[in-house]
Amino acid sequence: MTNYGLVVPTYQPILDAGRTAPELVETAVEAERLGLDSVWVGDTLARAPIDALTILSAFAARTSRVTLGTASLLPALRNPVLTANQLLSIDLLSGGRLTVAVGAGFTGRSEPEFAFAGVPWARRRARLDDIVALWRAAWSGATSFHGSLLHYDSLPSFPAPSRPGGPPVWLAAHTPEALERAGRLYDGWLPYPPDPADYVSGLAAIRSSATRPVTPALFATVLIEDDAERGKVLLDEYCQRNYGMPPEFVQRIQMQVTGTVAEVAAQLREYGGAEHVLLRVASTEPKVFDEQLPRLAELAEHLRGQP
Repeated sequence: MTNYGLVVPTYQPILDAGRTAPELVETAVEAERLGLDSVWVGDTLARAPIDALTILSAFAARTSRVTLGTASLLPALRNPVLTANQLLSIDLLSGGRLTVAVGAGFTGRSEPEFAFAGVPWARRRARLDDIVALWRAAWSGATSFHGSLLHYDSLPSFPAPSRPGGPPVWLAAHTPEALERAGRLYDGWLPYPPDPADYVSGLAAIRSSATRPVTPALFATVLIEDDAERGKVLLDEYCQRNYGMPPEFVQRIQMQVTGTVAEVAAQLREYGGAEHVLLRVASTEPKVFDEQLPRLAELAEHLRGQP
């Protein structure tokens, strides 16, 4: 059965529009009450966000059922040993409800974030793989770690995680090279390709060469709107406000959809094989977001009821 989750907006545009940090926590609580399966937050230094791991800790304290996740975390921006401890803490606080989707940054957009953190942009994918391997080593009781870029002759001793080996870690990428790494090094795959055929073929490629079980997920930006023309206008405005880029560019690289509940559901079903669908509302306006949230729950129920 496919799970459906909400991406809670934590970036500057919605904060500038009047949403407060405590209200974001209430959004996670409401998503759980409405029957959604998970709540997720993004991660960036570029748009003055609420810190992803801090707000997930607040979600852990106020919810009891939903999966808590990052979509996606940029591990290179943080000290890897301290992050291992923070993630483990959220895992324990939530009773094992944490899933960590990670990325290596987006060319043409993430370079300033790496500069803020004082981390080289070069070999960022190898650095990401090393960090994830370090986390798993630390969560499994290793006393040292030596990867391709990261080397620790000693590691602190951490408590045992809720699950052996720690929280599942997914890769948020869909390049051909990423498909191979997802099947070899990660527990899940979280892309957002605009063409469903790319998703289906990518998942087939992962499964054909994977050396470990890989959970397929999908990140989808959606707007439930019965007026097709209005939906397109709002979706285009979202691209400009959230990314500062024209919709023609954003929608070539990112899955975005608007329409009625039935129309959006039909498009999501084309991404065959996805076991987790993360739904992000295509609006930075608190009023619109609040109106959309119950409609996303309706969308999830519609999808669950249709094969």
